[in-house]
Amino acid sequence: RVFLRAINQYADMLNKKFLDQTNFELQLWNNYFHLAVAFLTQESLQLENFSSAKRAKILNNGCSLTQKCIFSLKGQHKIKFIPEMVGPILEMTLIPETELRKATIPIFFDMMQCEFHSTRSFQMFENEIITKLDHEVEGGRGDEQYKVLFDKILLEHCRKHKYLAKSGETFVKLVVRLMERLLDYRTIMHDENKENRMSCTVNVL
Repeated sequence: RVFLRAINQYADMLNKKFLDQTNFELQLWNNYFHLAVAFLTQESLQLENFSSAKRAKILNNGCSLTQKCIFSLKGQHKIKFIPEMVGPILEMTLIPETELRKATIPIFFDMMQCEFHSTRSFQMFENEIITKLDHEVEGGRGDEQYKVLFDKILLEHCRKHKYLAKSGETFVKLVVRLMERLLDYRTIMHDENKENRMSCTVNVL
């Protein structure tokens, strides 16, 4: 609660003093986002002796603060956090809490939109999320529910966008197929059948 209150104070100060063009401080904002993600992904919040209601409340409070700050950034500032913040945000969306995932996955679409408006593509975002997803799933994060939510939420957002409908859907399907293969590979990694392991490896490649 103490850390959450502090993070809340930092968020208010960043929005009041360091958001406009003349006073924008990239390093301060960068530090804030890394702090918020580090708080939300710390192991002590995942302990079994926390009730699910208490854990969900803390996680959702922290998530709404991060959302508030990301969505308050204007395009010319937001683009400065792509691709560097894709990995930390991915780590946050992978926390096994359904409501938190529903609230944070839309941040990806916001990033896609931001890069598209700046460069007419979202190549940096796409490359980064594919690279980081590989690392995170291999490290034990991610599950079938995450794959389903990622697919559903991002497709809904992309299909409503005039220019991202087609390329966005292609990207989402690509990531979902990759996730399927990575999850299969992780499951079968310790299988004694070498052919099964090799088959999964080929699929991932």
